[in-house]
Amino acid sequence: MECISVFDMLKIGIGPSSSHTLGPWRAAERWIGELKEEGSFDKLVKIRAHVYGSLSLTGKGHATDTAILLGLSGCDPEYFPVENIETLIADIKENKRVQLNGELELPFCEKEDIVFHRDFLPFHANGLTFEGFFPNGESTSETYYSIGGGFVVKEEREHAKENLQIFKTFPHPVQNGNELLAACKETGLNISDLVLTNERSLRSDEEIDKELQRIWNTMLESMYTGCHTEGILPGGLNVKRRAYEMHQRLKGDVIYSNPHDWIAAIRKTEVKFRQILKWVSCFALSVNEVNASLGRVVTAPTNGSAGVIPSVLMYYLVIENHEADFEHIKKFLLVASEIGSIFKKGATISAAMGGCQAEIGVSSAMAAGALTELMGGTPEQVLMASEIAMEHHLGLTCDPIGGLVQIPCIERNSMGAIKAINAAELAMESDPSHAKVPLDKVVNTMWETAKDMNSKYKETSEGGLAVGVYLSDC
Repeated sequence: MECISVFDMLKIGIGPSSSHTLGPWRAAERWIGELKEEGSFDKLVKIRAHVYGSLSLTGKGHATDTAILLGLSGCDPEYFPVENIETLIADIKENKRVQLNGELELPFCEKEDIVFHRDFLPFHANGLTFEGFFPNGESTSETYYSIGGGFVVKEEREHAKENLQIFKTFPHPVQNGNELLAACKETGLNISDLVLTNERSLRSDEEIDKELQRIWNTMLESMYTGCHTEGILPGGLNVKRRAYEMHQRLKGDVIYSNPHDWIAAIRKTEVKFRQILKWVSCFALSVNEVNASLGRVVTAPTNGSAGVIPSVLMYYLVIENHEADFEHIKKFLLVASEIGSIFKKGATISAAMGGCQAEIGVSSAMAAGALTELMGGTPEQVLMASEIAMEHHLGLTCDPIGGLVQIPCIERNSMGAIKAINAAELAMESDPSHAKVPLDKVVNTMWETAKDMNSKYKETSEGGLAVGVYLSDC
């Protein structure tokens, strides 16, 4: 089993989709790197990209073509200014030229050189092939698969052996829930400390804290941006941003000037049950409205489900514990990543493979488990909360209208967040020894459900709401 770090499960990137945007972006970067390694980069005279399966069927709505152009241009999704995307893409389209990795200018007609194929490659639903052509008439090509959460692999998975070796260097290698509980029992550690021990085999405490702080800052910034931006989301559905007006009504007259002061300001607002529901929903909606407009978010574990974890963590900070600090945030993110990795190892976090249960379901399970530990739950209760959250997302389909990560995706984040909080509360009031369904059983059931699910409900926009609601209706 490959090594999965917290920083594999929680990645910073640009929306709207980790598998359809961030994955192809990273694949383009990887192809360029491989061309350079073999010494053929400077010899190219022409390039072309082929997109297959789910990447093709919903690629336009998920900005797959934009992501490929940005990746080929050498832009970094973690740092490239989102406000510059439109200008760069317009320049490529107008001049029919691309600066490959920002170094090599090549002819490129976006309508002809990004080819969308409706057929599926056999290895995975999200396949893409890059072709490079040389002056002597010869060519080279590589095929990659975007398997969810920004992870990119080749069919031969050439790095699997290396990852397995790293995994074995973990002080406490874990593949499933049972092994996680056994490791916690053996060491006496809670889940967050166990995960931290494993992370320390890869990087220093300073590096871990720095990156976790950067991840949280990105989450907070996406919530803040979403709550302070009004208007219509791009894409043609004419979806009105709702977080802005909801936030205006909830915050009242509190005063603040930055995202961190914002947290303190929210703590002063009224927190009756209805307000709590609205705040959590507002946080979740805000992130995914940013995601839908090609903003920067944290894949948690995917872009389409990016709002669940930050909204539940924000709930803890502004409702449950006003004294919470970075150590609480750190624990939350460590636990959430471990739960997510168990689902990735035992099932999938790709909606193209498993439907929306693989995105919102997994993110809800991650958030539920993480919240449970912060509220004082045992490792057994953490896994129970994660199981409860996923159990009530089983079979959830992925059917984005128009291929856009907007309807029903944005609202699903608020529902996943509320379910996560409820699942944590149920677990905290329960004796896990009486649980009838362990986490590993629900992971396996999710995977079996994914395999049985009709392909039209797996991020193809060929079933469900995607065909039941027409663009003209919007």
